Amino acid sequence: MPFVKLQKNKAYFKRYQVKYRRRREGKTDYYARKRLITQAKNKYNSPKYRLVVRFTNTDIICQIVYAKIQGDIVLASAYAHELPRYGVKVGLTNWAAAYATGLLVARRVLAQLGLADKYQGFPEIDGSVQEVEAIEDGPRPFK
Repeated sequence: MPFVKLQKNKAYFKRYQVKYRRRREGKTDYYARKRLITQAKNKYNSPKYRLVVRFTNTDIICQIVYAKIQGDIVLASAYAHELPRYGVKVGLTNWAAAYATGLLVARRVLAQLGLADKYQGFPEIDGSVQEVEAIEDGPRPFK
């Protein structure tokens, strides 16, 4: 029996459901997003923060974001085109600029939450993994 091509008829197209716009554009993987932003119920509506880094041809965008039912809320953001104010003149789209932009957004979040003077960071960087220890009588570090 030869292969017969199955034609899509009117009944098929009447029941067809269009995918979400960001799925059609290829921007959002909703399977991964659901598992990324799901918060445990015993956390009592506390936000679950995530660092979002986007690379464009001419810029790097870093944001601290948390999810709500109404949509994602951006807590703070930093851009690589702001780095010349801090002494980085060239190479605003390489990995070093991405690291510097991440440091910039981290310092902004700490300043916004009032933790900048309590958690100064590490005075000497030697390349090893270092954890920030919580102080006993103050707020916990931002994670």
